[in-house]
Amino acid sequence: MHVLVTLVLAVLLGLLAPTPALAAGSGVGSGTGSGSHRGTAHRAEAAPSLTISAPIGWPDREVPVRVVLSDGGQPVPGAAIVLERRTPEGWRQVAEGVTDAEGAVVAPVLLDRTPFYDDVRATAAAAGERPAVTATARLRFRPRTPRVLLQAPRSVVDERTVRLVGTWTAGGDPVDGSMRVEQRRAGEGWRPAGWIRTGADGVGSLTLRPRVDTRYRLRTAARGSWLLAGRSAERLVDNRPPFAPVVPPAGAPRPTVSVPVQPRADRPGAHPVITSIPDAVWRDMVGRSWHRGCPVGRSGLRLLRINYVGFDGYRHRGELVAATGAIRRMAAALADMHDRGLPLRSLYRVDRFGWSASLRGANDHRSMAADNTSAFNCRGVVGNPGVRSPHSSGRALDVNPWENPYRSRRGVVPNTWWLARSDARYAWRSRSHVVVRIMAAHGLRWTYGNGDTQHFDV
Repeated sequence: MHVLVTLVLAVLLGLLAPTPALAAGSGVGSGTGSGSHRGTAHRAEAAPSLTISAPIGWPDREVPVRVVLSDGGQPVPGAAIVLERRTPEGWRQVAEGVTDAEGAVVAPVLLDRTPFYDDVRATAAAAGERPAVTATARLRFRPRTPRVLLQAPRSVVDERTVRLVGTWTAGGDPVDGSMRVEQRRAGEGWRPAGWIRTGADGVGSLTLRPRVDTRYRLRTAARGSWLLAGRSAERLVDNRPPFAPVVPPAGAPRPTVSVPVQPRADRPGAHPVITSIPDAVWRDMVGRSWHRGCPVGRSGLRLLRINYVGFDGYRHRGELVAATGAIRRMAAALADMHDRGLPLRSLYRVDRFGWSASLRGANDHRSMAADNTSAFNCRGVVGNPGVRSPHSSGRALDVNPWENPYRSRRGVVPNTWWLARSDARYAWRSRSHVVVRIMAAHGLRWTYGNGDTQHFDV
């Protein structure tokens, strides 16, 4: 009986005794990894894991990547860690090391401009009962803000070139690429003007010919996700005239008829071109500067296109019509005036001013009131319309008529203010004036002297 009781007690005590744990569990989080299971257990425990962390950085700059190995929540020192990054060819090792007392290895990694290639992978080799552990993470960066600078001269003489220099950097590093040059002129919006291509130093240039006051700026496009779009400050380039502009005397009246400023010259020198009368020009002339009964017809006339110095100091392109036998002398005289910087206010064909019933030809009154230099006009004499004007034959030239008035039978035209005044460049009252001497040198007589100061005859 005693033996039986003893056996029952032994069995009961064996059933109540605990059984030892055989396995440890695992856990995986963002930027972490773990090893494989080591067996089966009634109670789970934390497995070895890797954690990858790094601050947010800038593209093309290194960031410290910290890899921490832990086991059961405790740091694992002395473990070998290999760090890799993704490349176009696959994973490539970038660092290796041994964990310190905190279970950590820190290695610098250069951030790529393409986020896909900023994936990193850390691996801890197996050791003893600890399995190999792997973790991956994507490093992050902030997009860079570009710094775009434009250098340009403050002014340029018309018809000369300016060199625009652009600098493109990001975080102090040069950026190579194309910057769009934009320009804005008075009364216009921003328009493309070309491109500046920067090199490895982030610097490039473009040469332009402004012709008018112009504002410039540079624009850069975003480069993927790593570089934001940028824009430079504006730079104004003042386009200055190559000749001294005319400054009228105090109290001088201005012409009473306005005409548009003629196009800027685009060829060097006076560049005279003489042609027969084109169809479009002849259509404008008929019924204005030419009509039936004129002493010269289309075949006896020529069109002169020539550059001249305007009162604004810029060179412009003008035109006039004259007789075949006179046009070359007029062209030579006007070219000589151009070369010496002697100005004309405008040089339009007189038919621009319409028909004058009183003159029975193009409206010379309006042409003079606009200070327009002209030649052929089949009309009557101003103030004596019953007499045919010398201009009807195409062998007479009126130069700067506003400042060089004509004494007609009905008074002084186009104004009296200038009658007793002169200017060394554009208004004359004697044969010694440079313009009168130039005309004479090319066979144009100052026929009527101070009676008709504007008038010259071939």
